Amino acid sequence: MPEKILLIEDDAAFQAMLCEALEARGYAVLCAGSAEEGLRRLSDTAFDLILTDVKLPGASGIEAIPRLKEAGPGADIIVMTAYSTRETAVKAVKLGAYDYFSKPFSLSELEVVIRRTLEKQRLQAEVSSLRETLMKKGPLSKIIGQSLSMRQVVSLVARVAVLDTTVLITGESGTGKELIADALHGLSPRATGPFIKVNCAAIPENLMESELFGHEKGAFTGAGASRPGKFELAQKGTLLLDEIGDMPLTIQPKLLRSVEQKQVERLGGGRPMDIDVRILAATNQDLRARVKEKVFREDLYYRLNVASIPLPPLRERKQDIPLLAGHFLDAINARLGTALTGPAPGALDELMAHDWPGNVRQVANTLERAAINAKTPALAAGDVKRALQTLDRQIPDLAPSSGLPLREALRETEKDLIVQALAKTKGRQKSAANLLGITPKNLWNKIKKHGLDPKAFS
Repeated sequence: MPEKILLIEDDAAFQAMLCEALEARGYAVLCAGSAEEGLRRLSDTAFDLILTDVKLPGASGIEAIPRLKEAGPGADIIVMTAYSTRETAVKAVKLGAYDYFSKPFSLSELEVVIRRTLEKQRLQAEVSSLRETLMKKGPLSKIIGQSLSMRQVVSLVARVAVLDTTVLITGESGTGKELIADALHGLSPRATGPFIKVNCAAIPENLMESELFGHEKGAFTGAGASRPGKFELAQKGTLLLDEIGDMPLTIQPKLLRSVEQKQVERLGGGRPMDIDVRILAATNQDLRARVKEKVFREDLYYRLNVASIPLPPLRERKQDIPLLAGHFLDAINARLGTALTGPAPGALDELMAHDWPGNVRQVANTLERAAINAKTPALAAGDVKRALQTLDRQIPDLAPSSGLPLREALRETEKDLIVQALAKTKGRQKSAANLLGITPKNLWNKIKKHGLDPKAFS
């Protein structure tokens, strides 16, 4: 379809000449002899561009700009006049005109301005369409929330994702830091490359260096073969250092050198290797406080905090809870084969009244527990109340005949609670830690102590 131009010009001869010239170049042109007639044209037809003279009968072209923009919001305005002054040009642009030029002008000059304006519109439309697609189907679609704070987060993610810089994602446990990292990678030029995630809280200190930087054969007892580290595996892609606040202080200098120099050296090796990796870091801790406590290097903090994305806790954006509830119930229906229609009004009141110390992750876990026990198509208030209760704690039988001393009884109780949590979360350690009220690192240490395999519960 040809682009539509509204030409507002009171000089009949000039109007006819310009209209004929524009039509010969493939544009669809409608003419008006005054601003008032132009406004009537806009009430019937949508235009891509408005060309208006300044000196018109009735309202001038400058005075009419706000009304023309209101009547034709999709059209850019170009002002033309034989009385060009800097003040007039500035006033036209301030009122909303896209461009301004003086009579007399050549048709080739006019065509350049028109093409530039329409090309800008096409690019804006493409960007808008791409942004809408990303919001509905792309990496940003998993970030649920329409509150002002979450809209600001989404906007920041979209801006930062395309910049090949280090990003620090902060927020309480369960606020969705990993989802933000997924979006940053998915929207970046590195999206087709690997995305390697490292949970710094889940790796013992004596294994951390080998996990990150790799090792050569014989580097330590048990190193029977050379192995690449996470940095090498993330080559040409993205590396997420989750729970960076738990990074051992002894490893931080080598991590800083790798980030700054873009090189790694395997444990037991003597040859540095170049790396091309984007670093994302995430933490639920206050790293500035950790710096003051001398357990986190200040230079590493500033090197990781080049771009910062702070996530608000759910208690500060409760208006997003209905959206989150609908999203999670749809996912639960798809995974469990249930047919829940959503939370009943009373259940939604219960959800809105809770403070959610575990944030979005706690909402998801609560709704899943409620869905399993729901007896009606819509979640009832009682379903949510029961799901919000503390995790059932089945204490083992401590009758004298059991012969269990206190230490052993506590050990068995702890193991039983961990097994229950892992079973309820299908082996998801972060979710299990949230249910138990401990950190993922603490849970990992207890899992090792009791000889449990989280994969057995998935």
